[in-house]
Amino acid sequence: MNRPYIFCHMMTSLDGKIMGKYMSTPEGDAAGAVFDSITFGENPYYKHQGWLSGRVTTDDNFTFYAEPELDETAGEVPEGDYVAEKTGMYYVSVDPSGRLGWKRNSLTYAGATAHVVEVLTGKASNAYKAFLHGLNISYVIAGDDVLDYAVALAKLKELFGVETLMLGGGGVLNWSFIQAGMCDEVSIVVASAADGSNSTPALFDTREGLSDDTPIGFELQSAEVKDGNTLWLRYLVKQSA
Repeated sequence: MNRPYIFCHMMTSLDGKIMGKYMSTPEGDAAGAVFDSITFGENPYYKHQGWLSGRVTTDDNFTFYAEPELDETAGEVPEGDYVAEKTGMYYVSVDPSGRLGWKRNSLTYAGATAHVVEVLTGKASNAYKAFLHGLNISYVIAGDDVLDYAVALAKLKELFGVETLMLGGGGVLNWSFIQAGMCDEVSIVVASAADGSNSTPALFDTREGLSDDTPIGFELQSAEVKDGNTLWLRYLVKQSA
């Protein structure tokens, strides 16, 4: 397989939401601890070399909607991909147009420190790529105007040695990867709580131009009850319903 093995690992409420007030309940706290232990604990179930999220998820959790400090007069950067460094763990952000305002080239989550890798398309400006060079942030180019999933994943494997990759939201990115046949497994940590919000994102969401509501089937592999009445479900992805 010319790409990493990909598992989508997400925490949800009982009504399938990936964000919301339920996360601050005791049940949400318990589920969050279970979620982290599966991928970032002392003896994690998944032995991955990185995790991948979309631009909005990255802004929500790490860059906090800061504007990138661009120099429109920067000299032309070399064509192609940029490998600033190689480590044992990577945070991969899908940012097709180049909009995230990074301050440094690494981040730490649940005790894991990861080197930042941006996934760009041809729409990203020279000024933005120069901005990433200045911070020693790696990037790969995958597609001219629209993200090419296969190219992005092949480059992560070839350039950074990523054999197993966690897909971590948001809902639009999760569903588009699944519909594109680029996700092998789904791991869902379900908190025994809900808040009933109709304005928070779900585990999977469609977006015009990226995905549609053609159904996909899943094959249950395991179901376990964890601390705090948390449920951990694992499914293999079927490529047709």
